[in-house]
Amino acid sequence: MRDQDDFLTIGRFARLCRLSVKQLRHYDDTGLLPPARVDPATGYRYYVPAQARDALTVALLRELDVPLAVIAATLAAAEPERARLLRAERDRVAERITRDRARLELLERLAEGGGLPGYEITLGREPQRRLAVVRAVAGPGELAERTGACVGALLAGLDGTPWRPPLWGLFPLDLAEGMRIAIGAEAGEVDGLEREVLSGGPVVETVHHGPYAQLPLAYHALLAAVHERGLRPLAPVREAYLVGPGEAPAEEWTTRLVVRVEERTEETA
Repeated sequence: MRDQDDFLTIGRFARLCRLSVKQLRHYDDTGLLPPARVDPATGYRYYVPAQARDALTVALLRELDVPLAVIAATLAAAEPERARLLRAERDRVAERITRDRARLELLERLAEGGGLPGYEITLGREPQRRLAVVRAVAGPGELAERTGACVGALLAGLDGTPWRPPLWGLFPLDLAEGMRIAIGAEAGEVDGLEREVLSGGPVVETVHHGPYAQLPLAYHALLAAVHERGLRPLAPVREAYLVGPGEAPAEEWTTRLVVRVEERTEETA
């Protein structure tokens, strides 16, 4: 049986652990940090000094914007599971920072140009192409990772087989969860690789110089031009990787964007 002097009121415990009373009540309600004792008559919450370590851990992790569910799992886990959970959260934050850095670079490029950068948009015709492809399903946040994996799988599948550069990326017009993407190259029949026939015909195209994270700028210019010309874009959008990783610094990567188009009619408008 604990001595009454071992218990701390919620106010004293909150000050000790750099939390507010409101936070402690919330953590009790969610089961994250229940008090050591609740007075059945008054409902007052009491804590013990031994709970301070967990309370300080909660305060620190919340300051780092770690979700409550992850904090609860971390407190309940023993080593090495606790370390694994914290590393997973670290990786999540690192991924978010990478996305934020890409957004920052986009905004910087927009600011430097006083608005959307100019892209030369051209109308032309594209021949039919027969590609050996590797496919994947991805969400918008997974696009770079899945595309890179497809490139690796395609090059491994083409090993020893003649093919014509560049590599081609095939993407839907709308980026959404569960979208189907593909990376391909013009080659003959290759065991283990699927085939994709890209229809020829009229296209609208442009060329983007810079990192892939800045491709949305080029897509904005390209699709705006398509609609301004009264044309209808047809999937898939095609990306030809003329200069890419391993060949030049990111600011010198060169990507040709191609969208096959058709005249709008009353039925397709």
